[in-house]
Amino acid sequence: MQLIVQNIYRTMQTVIKADKLQKYFGAYQAVKNVSFEVKAGQIFGLLGANGAGKTTTLRMLAGILQPTQGSTSIANYNMQTAKLLASKHLGFLTGEMNLFERMTPTEILYFFGNIYEVPAPTLRQRVEELISTFQITPFKDKLAGTLSTGQKQRVSIARTLVHNPAAIVLDEPTTGLDIMSSELILNFVADVARKEGKAVLFSTHHLDEVERLCDYIGILQYGEMLAMDTPQAIKAQTQQGTLHEAFFKLVSA
Repeated sequence: MQLIVQNIYRTMQTVIKADKLQKYFGAYQAVKNVSFEVKAGQIFGLLGANGAGKTTTLRMLAGILQPTQGSTSIANYNMQTAKLLASKHLGFLTGEMNLFERMTPTEILYFFGNIYEVPAPTLRQRVEELISTFQITPFKDKLAGTLSTGQKQRVSIARTLVHNPAAIVLDEPTTGLDIMSSELILNFVADVARKEGKAVLFSTHHLDEVERLCDYIGILQYGEMLAMDTPQAIKAQTQQGTLHEAFFKLVSA
């Protein structure tokens, strides 16, 4: 079953799409005509300072916020008109999604797998795989409220992936984590795109992570897409040796 699903994902072209997104909060325009695509097997990094519109854009992609104008789609399902179908193909992690503290990681994974109606035999195998992949075994039966920040983040990402989605959206997945937990998550992001053909979109302030992982990046400033290309192309266009230097040259222009 899992191999069949992955093969279907590999045949897709665009998996995540934002089309001319705009978002107003009252008179304030947080996102201004933003468009981009993420294809199967690609990792796309969304960059920008706090207040640039990153989280608002990700929430519109996930169907949490309704765009004022424009549309988003996941696996060719429009998030605004076919939200249930689109959501079945999306794994979305945000820093504001808390774990149920009186449940264990194992219970949490089964709970969310059942919400997504993953068949019991498939779910059992999936939970075992995720517990192994994210090295959750030592604390899989401990209450989530007793776990460290890094342990909770591993469980949160595993929960995001329990239904084996085609599209994975991660909002600052390594913020506040120790170096070992960060490395585990970054290695997984690389593997899940390259080996499983998932489309990965993530937001981060760590430009070293972006330079290491991303096929394409988009830089937001004041709600607008300031630049979008490969990291190598953006460094070349700005005549800078590192993405860190290129980013600051662009946002300071």
